[in-house]
Amino acid sequence: MSPADGAGRDLAALPKAHLHLHFTGSMRQRTLLELADERGIRLPRSLTDDVALQVEPTRRGWFRFQRQYDAARAVVDSESAMRRILHEAAEDDAAEGSGRLELQVDPTSYAPFVGGLTPAIEIVLDQAARSEQETGVSIGIVIAASRTRHPLDARTLARLAARHVGPVVGFGLSNDERRGTTADFALAFRIARDAGLMSVPHGGELLGPEHLEDVVEHLHPHRLGHGVRAAEDPALLERVVEAGIGLEVCPASNASLGVVEQAADVPLRRLVDAGAQIALGADDPLLFGSRLLDQYETAREIGFDDAEIADLAASSIRISAAPVAVKERLLGGVRAWLASPPATF
Repeated sequence: MSPADGAGRDLAALPKAHLHLHFTGSMRQRTLLELADERGIRLPRSLTDDVALQVEPTRRGWFRFQRQYDAARAVVDSESAMRRILHEAAEDDAAEGSGRLELQVDPTSYAPFVGGLTPAIEIVLDQAARSEQETGVSIGIVIAASRTRHPLDARTLARLAARHVGPVVGFGLSNDERRGTTADFALAFRIARDAGLMSVPHGGELLGPEHLEDVVEHLHPHRLGHGVRAAEDPALLERVVEAGIGLEVCPASNASLGVVEQAADVPLRRLVDAGAQIALGADDPLLFGSRLLDQYETAREIGFDDAEIADLAASSIRISAAPVAVKERLLGGVRAWLASPPATF
């Protein structure tokens, strides 16, 4: 790639939106260690060795991943811990040029420590508003249900999310795609959509096109968490593109969970060439050892020049639920970034 291609601009200075980040998984390792020490919790070496998690794409592999995630989540047992994690996530995003963060939270995990689901949601929303003021990062919250729990639990969360439309921007469905029956969660997503929330379920990560078709058919997503397996079925990918469904692509996560061998193997070029709207995301940096900026570095490694990287950033902003004024400001920043001269070394 030659300088004429515009390579070399500072990716941290590129305005972007971060649309796929999980609450506990966003935690800084230093914060995890400090919280664990305060509570006398002994962490598994895999959370303290500075080595990205690597598992096979099987139920056993997912169990290993979930066990690490649960070990990290065990330290989040207070309002102060919740507030700290959210604020630090906003600070970290600001440092990487993210002007919009849509953080995914399953309040069920934290409710027992703060008096219930409603207080857990209120704490998150209050801190999101404070952190937005202090960091300048526009923040929206996605309330997420889990495939490992009963669909009635998802309906409860959808109704709670619907009461907070505005600061809550979307409703998600996470955890192992092989668990649960997708159609059973359709009513929860209808409740959320009817309230004006975006439908943002996970799909097309561990399972292929057939499962992804199921998610599209029953949950009517505005965006898909991951969705990379759509690249395996051109007809399905065309359907996703024509429906305007955005894809939250997380290269490092896909590599750690065995979906691809390495981050650069994610079919990003194929998805973009098909016209897909993409938002790069870090998913769970605590476990995967890779933050948002690293995903843009991966795009560069794949061969995207700065104009194409700017298009990725602009796409992430457009498919976000950010207010119009925020979108316009960030998109203006993307244009300014691309108009600036590339760095020289």
